[in-house]
Amino acid sequence: MIEPPTAEHGRMLEHDERRNWRAWGPYVSDRQWGTVREDYSATGEAWDYFPFDVAHQRVYRWGEDGIFGISDLAQHLCFGVAMWNGNDDRIKERLFGLSGSQGNHGEDVKEYYFYLDNLPSHAYMRALYKYPHAAFPYQALIDENRRRGRKEPEYELIDTGIFDESAYFDVEIEYAKAAYDDILIRVHATNRGAAAHALHLLPTLWFRNEWSWREGIERSSIEQRHHVRGIHALVAHQGNLGDYWFYVKDADAMLFTENETNFERLYGVPNRTPRVKDGIERYLVHGETGAVDDLRGTKVSAHYSMMLEGGERRTIELRLSKAVHDPPFGSAFDEAFTTRIEEADAFYEEINPFHSDVEARRVQRQAFAGLLWTKQFYHYNVPRWLSGDPLQPPPPPERLAGRNADWVNFDSAEVMSMPDKWEYPWFAAWDLAFHTVAFALIDPAFAKSQLVLLAREWFMHGNGQLPAYEWAFSDVNPPVHAWAALRIYHIEQKEHGRGDIAFLERIFQKLLLNFTWWVNRKDAQGNNVFQGGFLGLDNIGVFDRSRPLPTGGFLNQSDGTSWMGVYTLNMLAIAIELAMHNNVYEDIAIKFFEHFLYIANAMNHLGGSGLWNHEDGFYYDMLMLDDGQKMPMRIHSMVGLLPLLAVEIIEPEEFDALPEFKRRVEWFINHRPELARNVASIDETGVGQRRLLSIVSRDRLARILKTTLDEDEFLSPYGLRALSRYHKEHPFILRLDGHEYRVDYEPAESSSGLFGGNSNWRGPVWYPLNYLLIEALQKFHYYYGGTLKVESPTGSGNMCDLWEVSAMLSSRLINLFLPDENGRRPVFGGVDTFNTDPNWRDNIPFYEYFHGDNGAGIGASHQTGWTALVAKLIEQRSEYG
Repeated sequence: MIEPPTAEHGRMLEHDERRNWRAWGPYVSDRQWGTVREDYSATGEAWDYFPFDVAHQRVYRWGEDGIFGISDLAQHLCFGVAMWNGNDDRIKERLFGLSGSQGNHGEDVKEYYFYLDNLPSHAYMRALYKYPHAAFPYQALIDENRRRGRKEPEYELIDTGIFDESAYFDVEIEYAKAAYDDILIRVHATNRGAAAHALHLLPTLWFRNEWSWREGIERSSIEQRHHVRGIHALVAHQGNLGDYWFYVKDADAMLFTENETNFERLYGVPNRTPRVKDGIERYLVHGETGAVDDLRGTKVSAHYSMMLEGGERRTIELRLSKAVHDPPFGSAFDEAFTTRIEEADAFYEEINPFHSDVEARRVQRQAFAGLLWTKQFYHYNVPRWLSGDPLQPPPPPERLAGRNADWVNFDSAEVMSMPDKWEYPWFAAWDLAFHTVAFALIDPAFAKSQLVLLAREWFMHGNGQLPAYEWAFSDVNPPVHAWAALRIYHIEQKEHGRGDIAFLERIFQKLLLNFTWWVNRKDAQGNNVFQGGFLGLDNIGVFDRSRPLPTGGFLNQSDGTSWMGVYTLNMLAIAIELAMHNNVYEDIAIKFFEHFLYIANAMNHLGGSGLWNHEDGFYYDMLMLDDGQKMPMRIHSMVGLLPLLAVEIIEPEEFDALPEFKRRVEWFINHRPELARNVASIDETGVGQRRLLSIVSRDRLARILKTTLDEDEFLSPYGLRALSRYHKEHPFILRLDGHEYRVDYEPAESSSGLFGGNSNWRGPVWYPLNYLLIEALQKFHYYYGGTLKVESPTGSGNMCDLWEVSAMLSSRLINLFLPDENGRRPVFGGVDTFNTDPNWRDNIPFYEYFHGDNGAGIGASHQTGWTALVAKLIEQRSEYG
């Protein structure tokens, strides 16, 4: 057996039932309130049914939330850090943010916290929270954001002045595993202000309430066993987990309560237990001495009361372990942290062994940290959620015909990668595909398991559709999962010398079902031009494309058809790879080849010119009205760039190894030239005798890139905009039947209420599509080599091959996070504190999208789902320059 290159690589191989290093991890959500899972209303108003203001008093049904929380894989037992500054009207035990209706651009977290380090086994984890001295301005944030309109910026916590003069605490948490079931915990509190200030730290252990919903579930318990030499020893018991010991060093007191709803405060009826979920808060903040117990409960906080002088740092130590330890603390405890930190350094050095500067490595490591921290236990059983629990009142009957009612197969109790554990604490199918590609660099096993999970029978609908996300499982997202599977396969093949052919075959079989669903459901006229909404690009079009058009008729979508071209070519590439190992797949490869020819032909020639506009040199959506009119939607947006993604290379050794496939390709070239005419250069070999399959021909590629690389159109200093800057002065306006529909260039937040207004594809830079376009350009280069050069940027006189263009785009995307010549990171926008304060400037947020002109981060602030792709770009740039 080959020796693992690092200790962390070795731990990742120990994944059997007895030594599963992933058994404990950061699987607690950042927000459980306001989710569909916790919504039992008749109308589906999830934000209103379970708002933030009751989360401290009301028990969750489907999961838990907390600050930097960890749990076991099934989330029976949880740990997180809470705190109180002596001024707030509540303890800080969960992150605050605005609901969808409260924010002027939809929901948004109003806190500052950073994921700084993590390992795939979670043997070491580190994160930082910034907690103000002054009372947290909950109501001011709600009121001011509600007052502001959609055209105004959001009112952020930094804008309130609460961090002026550094009047806050840095609360940093570290986890280090001494063994897979032995978690060491350090919490460091530092007063960043000049004046002394009181702080109460409340590291908390609690059980998810599993016993209040149906009969036969044993009630869990936490009990203090002894308190000797300043160390409290507690035992947490749960039927499946057994016993875990919780050791607490030098706490002032142990405060026990129950993870039970406070019915008396919420509903005016007697509580079911003497102590309830907010008991610790009522004891500490409101002085209710009877609200806690000192020996047992299902939730317990260790209370540390401290007065920190300006600049002072204090550390507390805890331990959660399956084994008994005597002593639980000491030199071995500290050495374990030192060892795990050194192992983390070695692991990430092995992941990127190429020359890379300190700042690029910082960005890459924090991107990986965020990716790993945003794992979450995702629990949602749709039939049980629809019908209710035996021990609870039955939910309104309207739900049986409401949200997700046709997904009764769906039943998740899985650890999954979230887009953002506060803003989007639920999986999103197309986001997850991008997550897995970033995961493939550090944990290919987890990456593969996520794709396989989406296609399992308890996720995939019986008709082959993949669930989009919990707000509407039936919504349609871009079909990028075959692409992700192939990328994972090739990344693992490159890193480890072999690809997982069994995984590729397994996911391919499932994706065949999904592909069939696409073809049957989204090609309205059977002519290989696709419709279907594609919520993934939200407000990019002039209409809400997930709803019936207000004009009547339907929209032939350039991006819809392009995505199907991409899907077809990805399935073809997988089939070819499988056929290299089993010639049975050669017939399937032929089928996908033929299917792609029909899609490419329709895209370019249906009705004369397909969706291509020769005058503009661009692809557009086509509005097909009921009276037979055809109207191109002449908008310069990503919709017209996506045909570039439908490109695939066939290597000569693949072509020669599959004689039947080769014969059929040659037959089509000779006998169906009208279909093969615009599939780029399948009949001509390029660099290295490669063959090219592409929707876009060489001349059209050059024309599209002229627009794409124009800095007055798509090319921003930080990547490609989703909508051309041309529309700033020339908005697209459609007047029809007395109504006006328009698209303007909006480089920051959206002024539209489409999809809640918290997402904008009309000007900002988005990582996932930029990443796919970079890959597409690299594929074109593999075929054309130096024979195809374009002006980059347009008008500069600088001629570049497509590899050089892809490298330029990659650098611009990476530069979002790197200090510029003035030491300022564009992602921080113009906020001086973030850019210049040494306690802020190296803590990097990974936003959902970025300002189309200045690169400032916008939207979800911890989207180290797909924005973690920056780690892959850094790795590639480090290796190839």
